[in-house]
Amino acid sequence: MPIIKHTLSFILLLFIILLLGGCWSKRELNELAIVTAFGVDKSDELVEISVQIVNPSQVASNKASSFQVPVFTYHAKGKSLFDAMRKLTTLTPRKPYYSHAQIIIIGEELAKEGMNSILDLLQRDPEGRSEFNIIIAHESTAQEILSILTPLEDIPASKLFKSLKDTEATWGTTESVILDDLVQSLGHIDNSAVLPTIQIHGDADAGKSSSNVEKIKSPAQLQYGGLAVFKNYKLIGFLTEEESRNYNFLHNNIKSTFETLACPEQGKISTEIIQSSTKVTGRIQHDIPSITIQLDIEQNVAEISCPLDLTKPETIDALNKATSKQIKESIERTIQTIQQTYQADILKFGEVLHREDYKAWNRIKKDWSTLYPELEVNLIVDVQTKGVGTATKLKLNKK
Repeated sequence: MPIIKHTLSFILLLFIILLLGGCWSKRELNELAIVTAFGVDKSDELVEISVQIVNPSQVASNKASSFQVPVFTYHAKGKSLFDAMRKLTTLTPRKPYYSHAQIIIIGEELAKEGMNSILDLLQRDPEGRSEFNIIIAHESTAQEILSILTPLEDIPASKLFKSLKDTEATWGTTESVILDDLVQSLGHIDNSAVLPTIQIHGDADAGKSSSNVEKIKSPAQLQYGGLAVFKNYKLIGFLTEEESRNYNFLHNNIKSTFETLACPEQGKISTEIIQSSTKVTGRIQHDIPSITIQLDIEQNVAEISCPLDLTKPETIDALNKATSKQIKESIERTIQTIQQTYQADILKFGEVLHREDYKAWNRIKKDWSTLYPELEVNLIVDVQTKGVGTATKLKLNKK
């Protein structure tokens, strides 16, 4: 018996050791082409993929050469995205490796036709990951966006990623959306979502050459715009920068931004919004839904070009009311655009009503598409000024 017991223990230990062989599928870096970003476009009746691949010999600081660019782009077409990805291997010297991709860009024309098949592949691909940000190319193709060389950042994908995060944090007109977030949003009640947009300003052809990073003013620059609106996996329109910022106010996604107001007589006042908190509640009474939004904002005075005495409480009170009124009117116009022009519940009001009263919601959800455009939305905006700086009085020379 002891011999049999020891034999079984040895076999079990041997089996466990075999399972711990974690390097069986390893691949060396010199066997892979590291993809930092890739884009998908519609080309005639085909799908075209564009990949931005790091040039390791140029990125490495001790081997950098002025005769090479830091990234290469490759393009391939196929009947599907999967087909195009496989055909890409006929062009690249190494197999593209997508796990380090930070950005995926979808062409506007393809986005209008629908992205369900693309998102399905990205979710199923075992080599991919869901942490990359998805962006829509506005008034250009994904291939053109990925061909632009950027100053300061050697790898254009890094510029796209950092600019997206910075714009979201300091201005509030964009929203970073990863694959899992997008799929989750499109899987909700009316299958609606938003994605950030990117545009080319300047000469797109000049942006493809090294001269774009060798001049004080680059001939072509990549700039984020407003948000793209999706419903049923299809692009249905765009929000302006003002509307996109208002969406982020309502979505409780404003970290910092600014507001510019007119002075009582002449000049302007600029304030920095340092904190914003949004609370959305819903109510269904006699099968008629309504939404109430409480928006609490804190701001600092940043710049004044008119004579105001900020030491007086009535001055601060007037400033709070003026800011509240301006923000409220702007957001109400945006809500009207979202409800009536796009009829897409990107603010997830349906989910709020479902949480508040699921029994009443079950009675009205079949009519949500007709109820939503006329949904009553009550907006309350409260602004408090916390800081005015050290210069509390400003005197202007009168002519």
